[in-house]
Amino acid sequence: MRVMHQASPWRALFDQQGQLTTLALDAPLQPLFEQRPSPSASLSDANAWQLSLVETLAHYDLPAWRISQVISDHNAWLYRCAIAQSLEEMQAQGWGTPPVDYCVLLLGSAARFESLLGPDQDNALIIDDYPDHRHVEIDGYFQALGERFTHRLDEAGMLLCRGHVMARWPMWRKRISEWCAQLEIWSADRRVKRVQQTNILLDFYPVAGSSSLAMRLGESIASILPNAPLFMNEMVALLDELPVALNRLGQLASSPHLDAPHEHAINLKRQGLLPLISAARLQCLQHGLGDIATRERLMALSHCKDALTPAESALLIAAFERLQQRLLDQQRYNKGRGQVADGWIDLRRLREDQRLLLKFDLQQIRAFVQRTKSASR
Repeated sequence: MRVMHQASPWRALFDQQGQLTTLALDAPLQPLFEQRPSPSASLSDANAWQLSLVETLAHYDLPAWRISQVISDHNAWLYRCAIAQSLEEMQAQGWGTPPVDYCVLLLGSAARFESLLGPDQDNALIIDDYPDHRHVEIDGYFQALGERFTHRLDEAGMLLCRGHVMARWPMWRKRISEWCAQLEIWSADRRVKRVQQTNILLDFYPVAGSSSLAMRLGESIASILPNAPLFMNEMVALLDELPVALNRLGQLASSPHLDAPHEHAINLKRQGLLPLISAARLQCLQHGLGDIATRERLMALSHCKDALTPAESALLIAAFERLQQRLLDQQRYNKGRGQVADGWIDLRRLREDQRLLLKFDLQQIRAFVQRTKSASR
């Protein structure tokens, strides 16, 4: 008896008469639309629906980097809903409308539109300048807004940042002039914590409010940081804090201090993606490039002298895409078994060719990081 496998939707693009049809392509989407939360549904239900969305997109054979963009778009929509609901609640309670312009920023992978499953929150808030004598009034308003929308997202399953990188805290909620002054302070020397905080701020995207405030912040970053040599040197030194998951012989190996769940686990986020993302961010800052997403950064660097050749750029983009695929595959596997979606992958789930390709990709990333460090000294 011949075994009938479930056909890819793309294989049904033509019907038996050879006519082009979209019915089979639409079919996998129908359950997704039927399960889609209504406009009045809770943020928690909307966030829970995201896994069904990802599984449907995977059925269409979309690569992980494309799926991560869709996940990020959905997360940005969740942010906007949480902010809008918080503003409505505040107005109903007598807080009124925002007293000055503001802009909520996504930070990190959300800002790069590279989110996978299970991200926590990373956000900040820019407030337009106002007189000091109105600080208690105006900052109090935006503190309440920050606390409310981050609480709503936490309740929906997008957990609060364990590092407190959120608009509910004064460190990440400032007037635009204070943000510019903060950059001057953070970039004045080689203090590790200040450089780490600035690194977080470098990847931002305006998700709600006045995007012109975000543009002003970007202009300050571009004018201040490349002209701060001590700060830039510490950014280079911090690349040593993100070792690639290879031993001295170039074989796959997890760092023991990362507290791996088992001996076959590698933290692919921390020991693969983050070194590549950090090196690309640093080089773009040095070359005056404003790109945020990692793929776009790597493409842009291929047009810069002494950065990347087109061939090197293509290799690193391919490595980035494959690492995202490995990680998303593991996260989907974990979620299907009621486990957490985190940055670890299990090497036992990879075929031999996949392990060899992973080793090759990590070798390319390690070489790129080393070139970035050498060129910056």
